[in-house]
Amino acid sequence: MHQMTDRLRDFIDRNPDLEPPYLVVDLREVERLYRDLKGDLPFADVYYAIKANPARPVLELLHRLGASFDCATVREIRDVLEIGASPKAVSYGSTLKKEPDIRTARDLGVDLFCFDCAEELEKIARQAPGSRVFCRILVDNTGADWPLTRKFGCEPMEAVPLMELAAKRGLVPYGLSFHVGSQQLEPLSFVRAIGTSSDVVGALRARGIAIEMLNLGGGLPAHYDRKIPPLANYSAAIKAGLDEADLNGGLKQIIIEPGRYMTGDAGVTVSEVILTAMRGDRRWVYLDIGKFGGLAETMDEAIRYRMVTPHNGALTTPSVVAGPTCDSADVLYEKNVYQLPSALKTGDRVHILATGAYTTTYASNGFNGIPPIAEYYI
Repeated sequence: MHQMTDRLRDFIDRNPDLEPPYLVVDLREVERLYRDLKGDLPFADVYYAIKANPARPVLELLHRLGASFDCATVREIRDVLEIGASPKAVSYGSTLKKEPDIRTARDLGVDLFCFDCAEELEKIARQAPGSRVFCRILVDNTGADWPLTRKFGCEPMEAVPLMELAAKRGLVPYGLSFHVGSQQLEPLSFVRAIGTSSDVVGALRARGIAIEMLNLGGGLPAHYDRKIPPLANYSAAIKAGLDEADLNGGLKQIIIEPGRYMTGDAGVTVSEVILTAMRGDRRWVYLDIGKFGGLAETMDEAIRYRMVTPHNGALTTPSVVAGPTCDSADVLYEKNVYQLPSALKTGDRVHILATGAYTTTYASNGFNGIPPIAEYYI
């Protein structure tokens, strides 16, 4: 089971006076994860999904290592350009963009845009003429703890007339993209998605459109409360999918967009117990961080973080875990209660592992007067 790094543990031990909750991220672990991914998939261009953690030290590190960036907003685009990234290393990967934002991105030099419907395509044609575009298609998200279906992506074969329309509107029909779902625990999901993409590529070729790029999206998991397949299983599945689909020679670029994988395991949140109480026959443990403080992915108890306490290994009690705010929705785990040490008490520190991704940017800006979580990058 994945543990926090020695550098994280040392930082926490050396700074007992830091007021929780706070997040600390080990940048060396981010670098290791990036190098592991590039070593396994050397042919793929890494476009870091910066929504996972857009902290300046993370962006600067990945830029130095040679990463490109998947951005969802103009603000994110400006962030990566400010650290020296080239506009050519930016993908405006959101399928939901305001027209002025498309124009601003184009004026900043970005020329790679995502879409999944005709209306979005027309907006790009008006505001970023001549740009390269890629169409996001729906694929099976079975096996993902955080599915990304319904809201994004068109039915696969709908991409064919859309890419034809792109060409007619003076855009470059550059590629296809998909997302197998965040925290995807089935490596073979990539094989299925690449196969679906291959069918679309073949249909496009039959119409005289030879696309150049396939974007594999994200989905690579972090270590939470259960065992995950090793990275090698995912890279093997991706290679097998490309081989079976015979796409290796027909494409000029393969993109992968890790977010959670890149920073999740590199971070630990230090929290504090502010109350334990019996509510009927159930024990409740209240932490000083909850859904509105950065743990939004506990929604529907989809992501189950591992928690380390000073009493680990001692007798445990089934516990409901909740956050500190006055909102009754601020309950982290109630359907699937946690086994937490019976000795856990007010004032104890709790280390919430693998919180380097999708935490700081999910935190509210002062709900109940609680300030955003502090961040440290080492």
